[in-house]
Amino acid sequence: MAAAAVQTIPTIPTEPQAPVIDVLKYDYSHLQPYVHPPETKESLPWSELVTLDLEDYDRPGGKERLAKQLEHAVHHVGFFYVKNYGLSPEQVQQQFTIAKNFFQLPVQEKEKYEVNYAAADYNGWRRPVAPGTAFSKVEMYNIPKFTKDFVGKYDHPDLIKAHIDDIEVFSRALHNNVVLPLLRLFAIVLKLPDEEHLVKQHTYEEKSEDHFRYMIYHSKTEQEWAAGEYGKKTGHTDLGTVTLLFRQPVAGLQILGEDGNWTWVSPQPGTITVNLADTISHLTGGWLKSSVHRVVAPPEDQREYDRTGLLYFARPHNKTKLLPITDSPVLQEAGVQPRFEKIVTMEEWVKAKQLMQLNPEIAKKKYSKSGDGTAEVLAGFRDRKYKE
Repeated sequence: MAAAAVQTIPTIPTEPQAPVIDVLKYDYSHLQPYVHPPETKESLPWSELVTLDLEDYDRPGGKERLAKQLEHAVHHVGFFYVKNYGLSPEQVQQQFTIAKNFFQLPVQEKEKYEVNYAAADYNGWRRPVAPGTAFSKVEMYNIPKFTKDFVGKYDHPDLIKAHIDDIEVFSRALHNNVVLPLLRLFAIVLKLPDEEHLVKQHTYEEKSEDHFRYMIYHSKTEQEWAAGEYGKKTGHTDLGTVTLLFRQPVAGLQILGEDGNWTWVSPQPGTITVNLADTISHLTGGWLKSSVHRVVAPPEDQREYDRTGLLYFARPHNKTKLLPITDSPVLQEAGVQPRFEKIVTMEEWVKAKQLMQLNPEIAKKKYSKSGDGTAEVLAGFRDRKYKE
């Protein structure tokens, strides 16, 4: 009897398996906790900023009361606080802990996730830049929105991957609980017939360059402070709609008032500091104020501490045209005009501004060319350096 033929079973190719993350290793209980430094005891010229209680938002007449509180702040100041924003102190503490442990990772690990400077892509890790410059001891890590346009596009270190669900919950909560309500309040201030006008330009699922950021200003030696590496930083404006900054006690943030003086932003317990940025100003012909601000050397009694930040940057859809809103009686009365020489989209604006921010040599060349302290960013719109 002939021997049965041996059948060869074809091998089915399989997808390579991603390394398994040791989630327990990165549990909050195993991470080095973030401890807030003590507040300064120095007497400083603090900014007088309004605080919005978002708990009032859904009460009868609440939106109107909050909008009334905002009128002066959004037109003349560009900064304010919000409280009762729907996230617990424990959730905020967890994010500060992630930030602390991320920045303690070796440079060789962080640089695997470095931003693409040439492409003006902000997402990922941004390393400190050259000594003697404003950002010589500053690091940041940006995480984009959790939508189909970005999921899977960027890799993260295991620490971030282990907590990515918490980070998504946190980021979405900031968008839904803070950004969208503020946009409705802005619409009320502008007397727009459609309270959802700005909200429709900022829906979460539509493609836009919103991002969540961990940031750290490392402490410096006395010699570094004496060299003034970032005690004399010029002011700037942010490029998006609004920026949300969580309270941290190390003073350093200053805003430029209409009187030309710089004042310090105090760390108010339980609040988020909000500043209006360029895009919301473009959409209102400059009526809503994109506030000039800067980060300077902390008071002497805080200079031994790192300054750690949690921030959320909100931006409209990439396809949004940056033209002044036409159906606002407030803007009509003010006679606002477009700020660009041609129609510019948000995507074009972001790329042009970030190209300068990520590539200091390009910005320096543009400022040198003008000789008047300004530089053209895009289509006739010029950025200005605000000195001390």
